[in-house]
Amino acid sequence: MTTHHIKYLFSAFVSIVLISFRLPVSAQLSAAVKYKLNLQHDTSAHNIIDESYPVSLAAGPILNKPVTDKTDAGFETELESQLDSHAGRKKLLTYLKDLSVTNTNEANYNQAKVKTYYKLANVFAKLHLYPLAMKCFFKAMAFKNDGNNLLPAASDSLSSDTTGRELRLNSGLLAINAQDDSVFVNNPVQLKDKKEKKSKSITYNRIVSTFDDGKKAAAYALLFHVKQPKPGKPAVFVRANTGHTFITLIKYNTDSTSVSVSFGFYPKKDNIFSATPWEPETSGTFKNDEAHQWDEVMGKFITERRFKRILKLTRNYDGLEYHLSKNNCTDFALQAASYAGFGVTNSKGSWPLGHGNNPGTTGQSIIAGAVYDNDQADLFIDFDEALK
Repeated sequence: MTTHHIKYLFSAFVSIVLISFRLPVSAQLSAAVKYKLNLQHDTSAHNIIDESYPVSLAAGPILNKPVTDKTDAGFETELESQLDSHAGRKKLLTYLKDLSVTNTNEANYNQAKVKTYYKLANVFAKLHLYPLAMKCFFKAMAFKNDGNNLLPAASDSLSSDTTGRELRLNSGLLAINAQDDSVFVNNPVQLKDKKEKKSKSITYNRIVSTFDDGKKAAAYALLFHVKQPKPGKPAVFVRANTGHTFITLIKYNTDSTSVSVSFGFYPKKDNIFSATPWEPETSGTFKNDEAHQWDEVMGKFITERRFKRILKLTRNYDGLEYHLSKNNCTDFALQAASYAGFGVTNSKGSWPLGHGNNPGTTGQSIIAGAVYDNDQADLFIDFDEALK
């Protein structure tokens, strides 16, 4: 029997095994597991909705890790009841606006308000409202760093014409505004479990054209998302599920609008064995992951120079071959994060006939706090505390 025949007999055997699981063979795609939102660890109780600050809120500093308050088990239910109605969502945004207006000097600074912003950032991130989430994180970061409301800009500046300047929160940059009303208040919001929508293909030209809106940028941000094959475990795969890693790029404009795209690098299945240990290499493609679920997320404000470098990386990946071990979705996202100046210290694992970066190991590193930031600045980090 020739080698050719042996290969295809073996392939047929593998096909039967895979079909017996009744699961699609795919590499670096999301799990068909519903995400259960758990807000107990990252919220400041229903007092947020009541427009008052909880007296019992701890005053400890936020240090590049999720807030982990567990004292308000009823917050998720309370929040859901508010988000179910237009009036409830309007009340929450009104609270956020009032919080911004009344907290613009050192006299009003305190850790409770910092935590409130951080926790609301977590909530909006879980709703996939990433521009609004990072706005709240910006507020928390600024108040934590300096009661005078100043946030030092990175060495290469937020934009090419602001070198050496500082961002002032009371200047109107990243303020909660009417644009957020139209996105959050006027649209239905669902926190409950629901079937995840399948990510659809998106081209590099479509990604870059989103940011070519003819408007002057006020700030940029990147988020790094991980969906583990088994949430809270370092498993590299669970049957045919290998998880997924993707990014979100955000551009904030000086007219208070914002644009964003969530996307990841995927294998384009040339045949049933493409992007598997038996045929690890295949054609690559981008997909729009705006509705993709995640278990862990990290985010950071970046400079224009870094933003453009990440877009250049995306262009270089356009049409690039996907390789399960050497050039997968996690490889792309990790490289983008490194251009933003942060990442994880351990992202590699092994599987039959291969090894490399993967969502399972990467997500577990985030949970364990094994992350780095070259700028020694604040990172937005969020995950369900129950995964620890």
